[in-house]
Amino acid sequence: MKTLRNLTGKVLFTVALLTVVGLLAVRAQEKITDLQIGDAAPDFELLGIDGKTYSLADFADGKLLMVFFTSNHCPTSHGVEERLLAFLDETDKKDLSFVAINPNHPDGLSIDELSFGIYNDGYEDMIRYAADRGFTFPYLYDGETQDVARAYGCLATPHVFIFDEQRKLRYKGRFDDSMYADVSTVKSPDARNAVQALLTGEEVPVAVTQPMGCSTKWRSKKAGILERMAQWDKTPVDVAPIDTDQVAAVRANGSNNFRLINVWATWCVPCVEEFPILVSAARRFDWRNFDFITISVDHKDQKDAVKAFLEGQGAGLSDPGRGRVLEDGRTTNSYLFTGGNADELMKTLDDQWQGGVPYTVLVNPQGEVVWRNHGVVEEEEMLRQIVNVIGAHYVP
Repeated sequence: MKTLRNLTGKVLFTVALLTVVGLLAVRAQEKITDLQIGDAAPDFELLGIDGKTYSLADFADGKLLMVFFTSNHCPTSHGVEERLLAFLDETDKKDLSFVAINPNHPDGLSIDELSFGIYNDGYEDMIRYAADRGFTFPYLYDGETQDVARAYGCLATPHVFIFDEQRKLRYKGRFDDSMYADVSTVKSPDARNAVQALLTGEEVPVAVTQPMGCSTKWRSKKAGILERMAQWDKTPVDVAPIDTDQVAAVRANGSNNFRLINVWATWCVPCVEEFPILVSAARRFDWRNFDFITISVDHKDQKDAVKAFLEGQGAGLSDPGRGRVLEDGRTTNSYLFTGGNADELMKTLDDQWQGGVPYTVLVNPQGEVVWRNHGVVEEEEMLRQIVNVIGAHYVP
């Protein structure tokens, strides 16, 4: 089984195109306009992250207007952002007005669609994401009604629409032909080409391209997502015994996956309190090269209680997770320590562990601890540490 991190660029490109082809069927269901070359820019009234409300008239200064649909969670958007910022820095504002719009509602995203970042697509997260990324342009929220996304025909993020001086559509599609952050992977800078052609009075060389990226997260997906999560909650958990030699093997890793290893116990109140955060992280990164491994230090006779707790927390393996476990020659990610001496467990897992639970370490594929936390984890810090090592965008 290959996770997204291991997929080749060619496969990712194919998946993106197939996804867009499938999205065409969504047009009728969501009543999405298929904006045509020559059509007028639809007006809008949307709240920006600065608290101001913007309309089309607020972007009348530039000879051209670029409407850039993007989102906080999408790895393809992450990949093009540095190129976008560089392009805007070198383009005169008298030549080009620019506005970014987030078309997504958080209810349209399942948690495992958030695996390339720490933010969801809600308004408050937009403010924080824009600050992280250094956005200097208006970033507007369309997620509540998604009417603007429908009016423009936004199928994915990123999705670019470029209008001329009369605000007639002259280009729509991808920003460029790369899903990656590395500028050397760009072979066709389509949006840049369109802007340059229009500013020099020439025809746009390619007026329509297919957007590559993450499908627009329509709020109507909420019921299906909730049903899927409810099924995930019911997944059985297999608890296996583990001794110090086996702990050493788990810590040594050698797989292709990063491992978040949590030592806990049912009798430990902080352990119980933090566990939902850990399960949420496990689900968030479920399609990545990532495993959440738990080691209970309950008494060896408490296997049933450990199993019941884990199942109550929804800690069962998904199909991708089960595939990674089997690929690694194991049967589960849930263990009960039966090695006897807690000191030996501490020494084996991490010689910097001073004792006490909960204790959490993030281990890379080479078996090196890249982050450790004694006590209850702080969710955002943990997510940042994970994303820092597994990556926020696709790689070739």
